[in-house]
Amino acid sequence: MTKELLKGNVAIAEAAVRAGCEAYFGYPITPQTELLEHMSSRMIELGRTFLQAESEVAAINMVYGAAAAGARVMTSSSSPGISLMQEGISYIAGSEVPVVIVDVIRGGPGLGNIQPSQGDYNQVTKSAGHGDFHPIVLAPSTIQEAIDMMGLAFDLADKYRTLVFVVADGSLGQMMEPAELPPMQELRPRPTWSLTGKKDREQNLISSIYLGASLLEEFNRKLQAKLAIIEKNEVRYEAYELEDAEYVVVAFGTAARVAKTAVQTLRRQGIPVGLFRPISLWPFPEQQLTDLADNGRVKGFLVTEMNAGQMLHDVRLAVGRGLPVKFYGRMGGAIPMPEEIETQILNLINPAAQPETTPEGSNGYINR
Repeated sequence: MTKELLKGNVAIAEAAVRAGCEAYFGYPITPQTELLEHMSSRMIELGRTFLQAESEVAAINMVYGAAAAGARVMTSSSSPGISLMQEGISYIAGSEVPVVIVDVIRGGPGLGNIQPSQGDYNQVTKSAGHGDFHPIVLAPSTIQEAIDMMGLAFDLADKYRTLVFVVADGSLGQMMEPAELPPMQELRPRPTWSLTGKKDREQNLISSIYLGASLLEEFNRKLQAKLAIIEKNEVRYEAYELEDAEYVVVAFGTAARVAKTAVQTLRRQGIPVGLFRPISLWPFPEQQLTDLADNGRVKGFLVTEMNAGQMLHDVRLAVGRGLPVKFYGRMGGAIPMPEEIETQILNLINPAAQPETTPEGSNGYINR
Protein backbone atom coordinates (compact mmCIF):
# COMPACT_ATOMS: atom_id res chain seq x y z
CA MET A 1 0.00 0.00 0.00
CA THR A 2 1.16 3.54 -0.74
CA LYS A 3 0.20 6.85 0.78
CA GLU A 4 -2.00 9.29 -1.10
CA LEU A 5 -3.09 12.85 -0.41
CA LEU A 6 -6.47 12.60 1.29
CA LYS A 7 -8.98 15.08 2.72
CA GLY A 8 -9.97 14.23 6.29
CA ASN A 9 -13.71 13.82 5.74
CA VAL A 10 -13.20 11.72 2.62
CA ALA A 11 -10.55 9.58 4.31
CA ILE A 12 -12.85 8.88 7.27
CA ALA A 13 -15.70 7.91 4.95
CA GLU A 14 -13.58 5.61 2.81
CA ALA A 15 -12.06 4.02 5.90
CA ALA A 16 -15.59 3.25 7.14
CA VAL A 17 -16.47 1.66 3.79
CA ARG A 18 -13.34 -0.49 3.91
CA ALA A 19 -14.07 -1.46 7.52
CA GLY A 20 -17.28 -3.12 6.33
CA CYS A 21 -19.87 -0.41 6.94
CA GLU A 22 -23.08 -1.79 5.41
CA ALA A 23 -25.44 1.13 5.97
CA TYR A 24 -25.12 4.89 6.36
CA PHE A 25 -27.88 7.32 7.30
CA GLY A 26 -27.18 11.02 7.70
CA TYR A 27 -28.05 14.63 7.04
CA PRO A 28 -25.67 17.25 5.59
CA ILE A 29 -24.09 19.78 7.89
CA THR A 30 -20.82 21.68 7.48
CA PRO A 31 -17.95 20.96 8.14
CA GLN A 32 -18.59 17.22 7.66
CA THR A 33 -20.72 17.23 4.49
CA GLU A 34 -17.97 15.77 2.29
CA LEU A 35 -18.14 12.63 4.44
CA LEU A 36 -21.82 12.18 3.60
CA GLU A 37 -21.17 13.01 -0.05
CA HIS A 38 -18.47 10.35 -0.34
CA MET A 39 -20.72 7.75 1.27
CA SER A 40 -23.53 8.67 -1.15
CA SER A 41 -21.48 7.47 -4.10
CA ARG A 42 -19.37 4.68 -2.59
CA MET A 43 -22.14 2.86 -0.75
CA ILE A 44 -24.38 2.76 -3.83
CA GLU A 45 -21.42 1.70 -5.95
CA LEU A 46 -20.89 -1.31 -3.67
CA GLY A 47 -24.57 -2.24 -3.42
CA ARG A 48 -24.80 -1.12 0.20
CA THR A 49 -27.34 1.17 1.88
CA PHE A 50 -27.12 4.97 1.81
CA LEU A 51 -29.95 7.30 2.71
CA GLN A 52 -29.97 11.04 3.23
CA ALA A 53 -32.62 11.42 5.91
CA GLU A 54 -34.94 14.39 6.32
CA SER A 55 -33.27 15.35 9.60
CA GLU A 56 -30.71 14.25 12.15
CA VAL A 57 -33.54 12.93 14.33
CA ALA A 58 -34.70 10.67 11.51
CA ALA A 59 -31.14 9.61 10.68
CA ILE A 60 -30.27 8.39 14.17
CA ASN A 61 -33.49 6.37 14.41
CA MET A 62 -32.75 4.75 11.04
CA VAL A 63 -29.31 3.91 12.41
CA TYR A 64 -30.97 2.36 15.46
CA GLY A 65 -33.16 0.15 13.27
CA ALA A 66 -30.28 -1.01 11.06
CA ALA A 67 -28.14 -1.76 14.11
CA ALA A 68 -30.93 -3.84 15.63
CA ALA A 69 -31.00 -5.83 12.38
CA GLY A 70 -27.30 -6.58 12.87
CA ALA A 71 -25.80 -4.31 10.19
CA ARG A 72 -22.53 -2.48 10.61
CA VAL A 73 -24.01 0.99 10.54
CA MET A 74 -22.90 4.55 11.10
CA THR A 75 -23.89 8.17 10.85
CA SER A 76 -21.94 11.42 10.90
CA SER A 77 -22.78 14.99 11.80
CA SER A 78 -21.48 18.13 13.44
CA SER A 79 -22.22 19.71 16.79
CA PRO A 80 -25.86 20.95 16.45
CA GLY A 81 -26.73 17.77 14.56
CA ILE A 82 -25.32 15.60 17.34
CA SER A 83 -27.46 17.57 19.80
CA LEU A 84 -30.56 16.61 17.80
CA MET A 85 -29.56 12.94 17.91
CA GLN A 86 -29.31 12.74 21.70
CA GLU A 87 -32.59 10.92 22.36
CA GLY A 88 -31.90 8.30 19.71
CA ILE A 89 -28.34 7.87 21.01
CA SER A 90 -29.72 7.09 24.46
CA TYR A 91 -32.19 4.56 22.97
CA ILE A 92 -29.28 2.88 21.20
CA ALA A 93 -27.30 2.73 24.45
CA GLY A 94 -30.33 1.35 26.28
CA SER A 95 -30.77 -1.35 23.63
CA GLU A 96 -27.07 -2.34 23.55
CA VAL A 97 -26.69 -2.33 19.79
CA PRO A 98 -23.34 -1.42 18.13
CA VAL A 99 -23.25 1.93 16.33
CA VAL A 100 -20.45 4.23 15.13
CA ILE A 101 -20.97 8.01 15.05
CA VAL A 102 -18.52 10.54 13.60
CA ASP A 103 -18.71 14.07 15.04
CA VAL A 104 -16.77 16.74 13.13
CA ILE A 105 -17.01 19.56 15.66
CA ARG A 106 -17.80 23.19 14.77
CA GLY A 107 -17.94 26.39 16.81
CA GLY A 108 -20.84 26.95 19.17
CA PRO A 109 -23.03 27.22 21.16
CA GLY A 110 -26.13 27.48 19.00
CA LEU A 111 -25.61 27.45 15.26
CA GLY A 112 -22.25 29.08 15.93
CA ASN A 113 -20.08 28.91 12.82
CA ILE A 114 -18.40 26.32 10.61
CA GLN A 115 -14.92 26.84 12.06
CA PRO A 116 -13.09 24.08 14.00
CA SER A 117 -13.79 23.66 17.69
CA GLN A 118 -13.56 21.16 20.53
CA GLY A 119 -16.73 22.37 22.21
CA ASP A 120 -18.46 18.97 22.02
CA TYR A 121 -16.20 17.34 24.62
CA ASN A 122 -18.86 17.45 27.33
CA GLN A 123 -21.61 16.54 24.88
CA VAL A 124 -19.98 13.30 23.75
CA THR A 125 -18.29 12.22 27.00
CA LYS A 126 -20.78 13.40 29.63
CA SER A 127 -24.20 13.98 28.10
CA ALA A 128 -24.52 11.91 24.93
CA GLY A 129 -28.11 11.24 25.95
CA HIS A 130 -30.22 10.74 29.08
CA GLY A 131 -29.43 7.96 31.53
CA ASP A 132 -26.36 6.34 33.04
CA PHE A 133 -24.17 5.39 30.11
CA HIS A 134 -21.02 6.39 28.27
CA PRO A 135 -20.12 5.85 24.65
CA ILE A 136 -16.51 5.03 23.82
CA VAL A 137 -15.03 8.26 22.43
CA LEU A 138 -11.92 8.24 20.22
CA ALA A 139 -10.14 11.47 19.25
CA PRO A 140 -7.63 11.31 16.36
CA SER A 141 -5.10 14.07 15.75
CA THR A 142 -4.02 13.13 12.20
CA ILE A 143 -5.81 11.87 9.12
CA GLN A 144 -3.91 8.58 9.29
CA GLU A 145 -5.04 8.12 12.87
CA ALA A 146 -8.63 8.93 11.89
CA ILE A 147 -8.48 6.27 9.16
CA ASP A 148 -7.11 3.69 11.60
CA MET A 149 -9.71 4.60 14.23
CA MET A 150 -12.65 3.91 11.94
CA GLY A 151 -11.81 0.21 11.77
CA LEU A 152 -11.14 0.20 15.52
CA ALA A 153 -14.45 1.98 16.19
CA PHE A 154 -16.49 -0.68 14.38
CA ASP A 155 -14.57 -3.48 16.10
CA LEU A 156 -15.09 -1.95 19.56
CA ALA A 157 -18.77 -1.32 18.85
CA ASP A 158 -19.21 -4.98 17.92
CA LYS A 159 -17.08 -6.29 20.78
CA TYR A 160 -19.01 -4.47 23.49
CA ARG A 161 -22.34 -3.93 21.72
CA THR A 162 -21.99 -0.23 22.39
CA LEU A 163 -21.83 3.22 20.84
CA VAL A 164 -18.49 4.50 19.63
CA PHE A 165 -17.86 8.13 18.73
CA VAL A 166 -14.96 9.24 16.56
CA VAL A 167 -14.57 12.97 17.18
CA ALA A 168 -12.55 15.41 15.11
CA ASP A 169 -12.72 19.17 14.86
CA GLY A 170 -13.49 20.88 11.59
CA SER A 171 -9.83 21.45 10.71
CA LEU A 172 -9.12 17.71 10.70
CA GLY A 173 -12.17 17.13 8.52
CA GLN A 174 -11.11 19.77 6.01
CA MET A 175 -7.31 19.41 5.89
CA MET A 176 -5.37 17.21 3.46
CA GLU A 177 -2.46 14.95 4.43
CA PRO A 178 -0.65 11.95 2.97
CA ALA A 179 -2.20 8.80 4.45
CA GLU A 180 -2.62 5.10 3.71
CA LEU A 181 -6.01 3.46 3.41
CA PRO A 182 -6.52 -0.12 4.60
CA PRO A 183 -7.59 -2.98 2.32
CA MET A 184 -11.29 -3.69 1.89
CA GLN A 185 -12.73 -6.04 4.54
CA GLU A 186 -15.38 -8.60 3.83
CA LEU A 187 -18.79 -7.85 5.34
CA ARG A 188 -19.20 -9.65 8.62
CA PRO A 189 -22.11 -12.10 9.12
CA ARG A 190 -25.16 -10.98 11.06
CA PRO A 191 -24.68 -11.53 14.81
CA THR A 192 -26.84 -14.13 16.54
CA TRP A 193 -28.58 -11.55 18.77
CA SER A 194 -29.87 -9.44 15.85
CA LEU A 195 -33.42 -9.18 14.52
CA THR A 196 -33.12 -11.10 11.27
CA GLY A 197 -36.36 -13.11 11.31
CA LYS A 198 -37.00 -15.91 13.80
CA LYS A 199 -36.65 -18.93 11.47
CA ASP A 200 -34.95 -21.78 13.38
CA ARG A 201 -33.82 -19.98 16.51
CA GLU A 202 -35.15 -18.62 19.76
CA GLN A 203 -36.89 -15.26 19.64
CA ASN A 204 -34.64 -12.18 19.93
CA LEU A 205 -35.90 -9.04 21.62
CA ILE A 206 -34.21 -5.63 21.46
CA SER A 207 -35.74 -2.91 23.59
CA SER A 208 -34.78 -0.09 25.93
CA ILE A 209 -37.96 -0.09 28.01
CA TYR A 210 -38.11 -1.82 31.40
CA LEU A 211 -41.39 -1.42 33.29
CA GLY A 212 -40.61 -1.36 36.97
CA ALA A 213 -37.69 0.01 38.96
CA SER A 214 -36.21 -3.37 39.83
CA LEU A 215 -35.97 -4.51 36.20
CA LEU A 216 -34.46 -1.23 35.04
CA GLU A 217 -32.01 -1.18 37.92
CA GLU A 218 -30.96 -4.73 37.07
CA PHE A 219 -30.27 -3.66 33.48
CA ASN A 220 -28.35 -0.61 34.67
CA ARG A 221 -26.18 -2.74 36.93
CA LYS A 222 -25.36 -4.95 33.98
CA LEU A 223 -24.59 -1.90 31.84
CA GLN A 224 -22.32 -0.39 34.50
CA ALA A 225 -20.43 -3.68 34.78
CA LYS A 226 -19.79 -3.58 31.03
CA LEU A 227 -18.66 0.04 31.22
CA ALA A 228 -16.23 -0.92 34.00
CA ILE A 229 -14.68 -3.55 31.70
CA ILE A 230 -14.35 -0.93 28.94
CA GLU A 231 -12.70 1.48 31.40
CA LYS A 232 -10.21 -1.22 32.35
CA ASN A 233 -9.32 -2.37 28.82
CA GLU A 234 -9.82 0.46 26.34
CA VAL A 235 -7.87 3.45 27.65
CA ARG A 236 -5.70 4.98 24.90
CA TYR A 237 -3.23 7.86 25.07
CA GLU A 238 0.04 9.18 23.68
CA ALA A 239 2.99 10.07 25.94
CA TYR A 240 5.43 12.40 24.17
CA GLU A 241 8.75 13.43 25.74
CA LEU A 242 7.49 12.54 29.21
CA GLU A 243 10.45 10.46 30.41
CA ASP A 244 12.14 13.46 32.04
CA ALA A 245 9.40 16.09 31.76
CA GLU A 246 8.90 18.50 34.64
CA TYR A 247 5.99 20.29 32.96
CA VAL A 248 3.23 18.54 31.01
CA VAL A 249 0.86 19.88 28.38
CA VAL A 250 -2.44 17.96 28.14
CA ALA A 251 -4.31 18.32 24.85
CA PHE A 252 -6.24 16.25 22.30
CA GLY A 253 -6.95 16.39 18.58
CA THR A 254 -5.77 19.47 16.68
CA ALA A 255 -4.85 21.29 19.88
CA ALA A 256 -2.43 18.44 20.62
CA ARG A 257 -0.81 18.82 17.19
CA VAL A 258 -0.15 22.47 17.95
CA ALA A 259 1.03 21.69 21.48
CA LYS A 260 3.51 19.10 20.16
CA THR A 261 5.14 21.78 18.01
CA ALA A 262 5.42 24.04 21.06
CA VAL A 263 6.96 21.20 23.09
CA GLN A 264 9.51 20.51 20.35
CA THR A 265 10.53 24.19 20.23
CA LEU A 266 10.98 24.45 24.00
CA ARG A 267 12.82 21.13 24.13
CA ARG A 268 15.40 22.57 21.74
CA GLN A 269 15.89 25.35 24.31
CA GLY A 270 16.53 22.78 27.04
CA ILE A 271 13.17 23.16 28.79
CA PRO A 272 11.92 19.79 30.17
CA VAL A 273 8.36 19.81 28.89
CA GLY A 274 6.28 16.96 27.46
CA LEU A 275 2.85 16.25 26.00
CA PHE A 276 0.15 13.91 27.29
CA ARG A 277 -2.52 13.33 24.64
CA PRO A 278 -5.73 11.49 25.55
CA ILE A 279 -6.79 9.40 22.54
CA SER A 280 -9.78 7.86 24.26
CA LEU A 281 -11.74 10.78 25.73
CA TRP A 282 -13.91 8.12 27.32
CA PRO A 283 -12.64 6.03 28.94
CA PHE A 284 -10.45 8.94 30.03
CA PRO A 285 -6.82 8.07 30.93
CA GLU A 286 -7.30 9.24 34.49
CA GLN A 287 -4.92 6.81 36.20
CA GLN A 288 -2.09 7.61 33.81
CA LEU A 289 -2.40 11.32 34.61
CA THR A 290 -2.55 10.53 38.33
CA ASP A 291 0.65 8.52 38.01
CA LEU A 292 2.34 11.44 36.23
CA ALA A 293 1.28 13.83 38.97
CA ASP A 294 2.59 11.45 41.63
CA ASN A 295 5.96 10.64 40.06
CA GLY A 296 7.80 13.28 42.09
CA ARG A 297 9.28 14.97 39.02
CA VAL A 298 6.37 16.82 37.40
CA LYS A 299 5.86 20.33 38.75
CA GLY A 300 2.80 21.50 36.81
CA PHE A 301 0.30 20.91 34.03
CA LEU A 302 -1.03 23.08 31.23
CA VAL A 303 -4.33 22.02 29.63
CA THR A 304 -4.98 23.53 26.21
CA GLU A 305 -8.24 23.10 24.31
CA MET A 306 -10.27 24.74 21.57
CA ASN A 307 -13.05 25.50 24.06
CA ALA A 308 -13.49 27.22 27.42
CA GLY A 309 -12.09 24.30 29.42
CA GLN A 310 -14.13 21.10 29.24
CA MET A 311 -11.47 18.37 29.46
CA LEU A 312 -9.82 20.62 32.07
CA HIS A 313 -12.20 19.31 34.75
CA ASP A 314 -11.24 15.69 34.07
CA VAL A 315 -7.54 16.58 34.21
CA ARG A 316 -7.94 18.40 37.51
CA LEU A 317 -9.82 15.44 39.00
CA ALA A 318 -6.99 13.13 37.95
CA VAL A 319 -4.14 15.36 39.06
CA GLY A 320 -5.65 16.50 42.37
CA ARG A 321 -4.73 19.63 44.28
CA GLY A 322 -1.05 18.94 44.85
CA LEU A 323 0.20 20.53 41.62
CA PRO A 324 -0.85 23.58 39.58
CA VAL A 325 -3.12 22.84 36.60
CA LYS A 326 -3.37 25.88 34.35
CA PHE A 327 -5.62 26.30 31.35
CA TYR A 328 -5.32 28.05 28.01
CA GLY A 329 -8.17 27.93 25.50
CA ARG A 330 -9.35 29.43 22.24
CA MET A 331 -13.04 29.49 21.34
CA GLY A 332 -15.45 30.18 18.51
CA GLY A 333 -13.42 28.39 15.87
CA ALA A 334 -10.01 29.87 16.73
CA ILE A 335 -7.00 27.53 16.79
CA PRO A 336 -4.17 28.27 19.25
CA MET A 337 -0.78 28.89 17.68
CA PRO A 338 2.43 27.20 18.90
CA GLU A 339 3.84 30.55 20.08
CA GLU A 340 0.80 31.07 22.29
CA ILE A 341 1.24 27.69 23.95
CA GLU A 342 4.97 28.28 24.37
CA THR A 343 4.17 31.51 26.23
CA GLN A 344 1.70 29.68 28.48
CA ILE A 345 4.24 26.96 29.30
CA LEU A 346 6.83 29.58 30.22
CA ASN A 347 4.20 31.32 32.34
CA LEU A 348 3.54 28.03 34.15
CA ILE A 349 7.26 27.64 34.85
CA ASN A 350 7.80 31.24 35.94
CA PRO A 351 4.52 33.13 36.45
CA ALA A 352 6.23 36.37 37.49
CA ALA A 353 8.13 36.65 34.21
CA GLN A 354 5.19 36.36 31.79
CA PRO A 355 2.14 38.62 31.32
CA GLU A 356 -1.23 36.88 31.62
CA THR A 357 -4.15 37.51 29.30
CA THR A 358 -7.46 38.30 30.93
CA PRO A 359 -10.35 35.79 30.82
CA GLU A 360 -12.34 38.18 28.63
CA GLY A 361 -9.32 39.51 26.75
CA SER A 362 -9.67 41.15 23.35
CA ASN A 363 -8.13 38.13 21.64
CA GLY A 364 -10.73 35.67 22.91
CA TYR A 365 -8.29 33.77 25.13
CA ILE A 366 -9.36 31.94 28.24
CA ASN A 367 -6.44 31.73 30.66
CA ARG A 368 -6.96 30.53 34.19
